[in-house]
Amino acid sequence: MQTAYLAGGCFWCVEAIFQRVNGVKELTNGYCNGLTQNPSYEEICSGQSNHAEVLKVDYDEQQISYSELLEVFVETHDPTSLNQQGADKGTQYRSAVFYTDESQRQIAASLIANIKDAVTEITELDVFYPAESHHQNYYNNNPNQPYCQLVILPKINKYFK
Repeated sequence: MQTAYLAGGCFWCVEAIFQRVNGVKELTNGYCNGLTQNPSYEEICSGQSNHAEVLKVDYDEQQISYSELLEVFVETHDPTSLNQQGADKGTQYRSAVFYTDESQRQIAASLIANIKDAVTEITELDVFYPAESHHQNYYNNNPNQPYCQLVILPKINKYFK
């Protein structure tokens, strides 16, 4: 089992996509690389903590490679949008890959270098804090919420195209 840490805007959106990817075994929404220890969602949303909303992806490397995960990642969010995905604005919504070893860094750097105007941050993971329980499995638990219908569902449909 391997782990990837990906920030592509709202973690609910990223989670909903990766729940549908073969080889992904476990997902945890959370926050990483900020200034506050054990931050709350409210602290993240203030923009003062400098954390990113991140999806921790535990995957079976026999079923899907790190490179293939990153391809899904860049195809399902806008890696050229600085601190924003759609209407979600702020540094917590930045596009980022948080690597845990040199191999991950090299793979991410190579992929992002081939995207014209990419602003995706490639940074070593410092710390990861799981988000509150009501942020986990959000789309599956709340499919009829307006945000889920208007923002997340179109991303899921795009992934399957």
